[in-house]
Amino acid sequence: MGQVDWLAVALGTLAFFLVGALWYGGLFRKAWQAEAGVDDPPRGAAGAKVMLGTLFAEFMVVAMLGHLIARTQPPGHVKLMMAAGFALTVMAPAIGISYLHQKRSMQLFLIDAGHYLVGMLAAGAVFALR
Repeated sequence: MGQVDWLAVALGTLAFFLVGALWYGGLFRKAWQAEAGVDDPPRGAAGAKVMLGTLFAEFMVVAMLGHLIARTQPPGHVKLMMAAGFALTVMAPAIGISYLHQKRSMQLFLIDAGHYLVGMLAAGAVFALR
């Protein structure tokens, strides 16, 4: 078992966070706000709390990916497959279960699950390139 590459974890977390900024701040902003029922995102201290909470949660996910990579020492393409697999078989189904019970739309699910997939691929790319 190798050591966790904490620099890759930090950079992967940043990559995941930046994907979210582009995803929800530009690409799918209007559609996500309409589907999620968010008229005006939090600002100031409330906004900082949301962003820091998001960054921490993404760090936890990427740290687990880093741990799995350290345990298995896979080649670069497998690191990307692990990141995508984690998003598609753990993260997306988890929100899918919640969204089914909350009667959320398929469009909202696809926006959020897409964010997880692309964000995890960005984090996985950091590990693959190191």
